[in-house]
Amino acid sequence: MKTPWLSVIGIGEDGVEGLSSLARQIVRQAEFVMGGERHLELAASLISGQAEPWGSPFSSGVRRVLERRGQPVTVVLASGDPFCFGVGSTLARHIPPEEMLCVPAPSSISWACGRLGWAEQDVRVVSLCGRPIETLVPHLHRTMRLIVLSEDGSTPRKVSQFLTGRRFGSSRIHVMERVGGLNEQSRVIVASDGLEDVDPLNLMGIEIEAAPGAKMIPLSSGLEDDLFEHDGQITKREIRAVTLSTLAPHPGELLWDIGGGAGSVAIEWMLHHPANRAIVIEKNPLRAARIARNALKLGVPGLKIVEGTAPDALPELERPDVVFIGGGLAQVDIFTQARAALPVGGRLVANAVTLEGETVLFAQYTRYGGTLTRIGVERLDAVGGLHAFRPAMRVTQYATVISEGRL
Repeated sequence: MKTPWLSVIGIGEDGVEGLSSLARQIVRQAEFVMGGERHLELAASLISGQAEPWGSPFSSGVRRVLERRGQPVTVVLASGDPFCFGVGSTLARHIPPEEMLCVPAPSSISWACGRLGWAEQDVRVVSLCGRPIETLVPHLHRTMRLIVLSEDGSTPRKVSQFLTGRRFGSSRIHVMERVGGLNEQSRVIVASDGLEDVDPLNLMGIEIEAAPGAKMIPLSSGLEDDLFEHDGQITKREIRAVTLSTLAPHPGELLWDIGGGAGSVAIEWMLHHPANRAIVIEKNPLRAARIARNALKLGVPGLKIVEGTAPDALPELERPDVVFIGGGLAQVDIFTQARAALPVGGRLVANAVTLEGETVLFAQYTRYGGTLTRIGVERLDAVGGLHAFRPAMRVTQYATVISEGRL
């Protein structure tokens, strides 16, 4: 087993007084200590080696740490728990765990839950550090309790305005500044009352309250079509619900949505779990821009949009776990590329509405197996002064799981 050369020490606003004896000993003996200027100041009484601020951009700090690989008594100081929205997870992408020792302190999330009397396992944590405020959207549900990590002192003001604009203005916001330290302050406001900017080092506990008409994203598949900006090129609600059921999202999977239209399938895929990712391939630049707006509005700004034509755009993409091919794109060469990209056990789902598309799907079914399903939807419509159910275009859906030797 390798001896750790890097120690990652969590430090809170209570400074060295809050450090364990192990953490103090490691910092005292360190020949090199790197951290944010605030962290270095908090630990200054213990540091005898070289102290170096992390600096900007963030990636340069990571590079400087990696340059010391193998040199013992190297320390990185981080806020609270380094593996809770912290630098620890970033370093772990480059450094195996056996080369790194982490000594965490209580996170700001733990401090906040303790102050509010909230069970930490029952709250939803959302970070707005480097993320748009729309990231909150999927979490806005009645009686939900959120811990929100702020980017700076303006974040609570912006959140209160955002909540009020979406008819969540009666929500209670607990603003906690420098939590756990001697200069800790807290206040409680109703979102609609607003507030001025606060200390940059803050976080919020939010008790969501929804007024009638508040837009909440349901947990089920098949969101209302009018939640999406579109030009008519959209997988309709009922078909989308069946399609997502067939796609069967699992946490952390990557979806290719080939022929995005309004991006509705990919967006709902990402809404199923915060670890889910999706890449939309859309050749129309107006639709690509529309997909980006839809993704932001519905709280999944991480949706990746590739403006290009399938299958030409596919080889350069990260390999998917699941592929969806939209209703107007049932071409043999797209299927060939998709199958080649998918791993064994990967899932492929395709919809077709034309006879030509159905012919391609049937050929895929005949050669590779899978399932073919025809989906029909009828909606009530006026016929003169009377009413009747008017059928929409039927959709034929092909689904298969990639198996060894069936690529």
